[in-house]
Amino acid sequence: MTARVRPGLRPLSERTPVTTAELFFDVVFVFAFIQVTTLVTAEDDALGVIHGLLVLTLLWWSWSLFAWLGNRVRANYGLSRLVVLAVTPVLFVLAVNIREAFDDAPGGVNTALWFVGCFAVVRILYLGLRLYATPGLTGREIAALTVPVTVATGLLLAAALLPETFLPPERVRLGEVVLWALAVAVDYGCGMAMPVPERTIFSARHWAERHNLIIIVALGEVLVSVGLAGSDIPNSPGLLIASALTVVVAGALEWIYFDLSTLAGEHALRQADQKRRVVLARDGYTYLHLPMIAGIILLAVGLKHTPALMGDVRGQGRGDPLDDLGRFAMYGGVALFLLAHAAFQRRVSRAAGMVVWPRIAAAVLLLALLPLTARIAAAQSLALLAAICLVTAVTEFFVSRPTRRHLRQALIEETDGHLPGAETDNGSRSA
Repeated sequence: MTARVRPGLRPLSERTPVTTAELFFDVVFVFAFIQVTTLVTAEDDALGVIHGLLVLTLLWWSWSLFAWLGNRVRANYGLSRLVVLAVTPVLFVLAVNIREAFDDAPGGVNTALWFVGCFAVVRILYLGLRLYATPGLTGREIAALTVPVTVATGLLLAAALLPETFLPPERVRLGEVVLWALAVAVDYGCGMAMPVPERTIFSARHWAERHNLIIIVALGEVLVSVGLAGSDIPNSPGLLIASALTVVVAGALEWIYFDLSTLAGEHALRQADQKRRVVLARDGYTYLHLPMIAGIILLAVGLKHTPALMGDVRGQGRGDPLDDLGRFAMYGGVALFLLAHAAFQRRVSRAAGMVVWPRIAAAVLLLALLPLTARIAAAQSLALLAAICLVTAVTEFFVSRPTRRHLRQALIEETDGHLPGAETDNGSRSA
């Protein structure tokens, strides 16, 4: 049976890799993630963290929608490619507006309104392609796709207009957070409540690879953060040590994510029937990857406070501890990543359940050490974090060796076409 697609579109096969159009689309999120960390560090308080996480959730949902769509039709062909190329500059302009999405600087355009306008254009372009690429949708299904984004856009517009009212500033700040939170709840809640569609995911390989790459993009932001933090400081031993330790932390998290869990996730998707694939992809990837990305972004926020371990121009000494935002973001972000990753592992596959416990133990240890980070030098806090991440990665490597070999062999066999019912390159399925 051949997959039904409309003119100007091309379906995926099980072997279809991530396309260059999708990679170009993801490049925008390198800058967008940097803007989120810039927003948080500029406000430098708990409200800034809330603002950053709210922006991140909307960014992630927009990325996820195009990931789902790109797993239905090829993003580098025909109409799909045109839409992806059209939405990319709009997303970039949206990312430019992130820094002032809640606190508009005087003298320029109304940034909050520009943010909402770009958000609406991105979602309209998505909806247009989604509706065209999915023939036979019922009126109820069309409403399920269009009503949530309409409500969410209205809530964001109300939040953007709130500073124009005569409310006290504290009421405006609270109202903005409430309206943004409601917009996020509408988007995510409706996505969870929607019935499972048939044959949404055509390629387990493409789906897993797509999320692998966005994790790499987020980890790249960690490296950028420490580079930006030291960009206005002369090179010093503290800067060089912080740079090396940052790579150790990011490398350990990369090891933890890619060494086993990506194999287990892709294998679970390949083994599942179409309906279960959708459920696993939604729960394990669309929802549980969000706290992973949030944890990495929080780590980047903490690393932007690393001038404290270099002795920067603001008079901080090398022996000073990180401030509260820096240490909570750094340790709490990694703990959030590890806990979300453990939940992802348990959701998609129980075959590698033994590696969940090192992650949970490391997360608990990091949270328990938070009081200590208020008393030790920032350099020591970063070194301790790097050591815990590295030990966790090495422990998982040795614990999971038999399972990893089994999963790699299974994926090789499935990729070679030994999986019953595997799709061929032309998008058809065997009987």
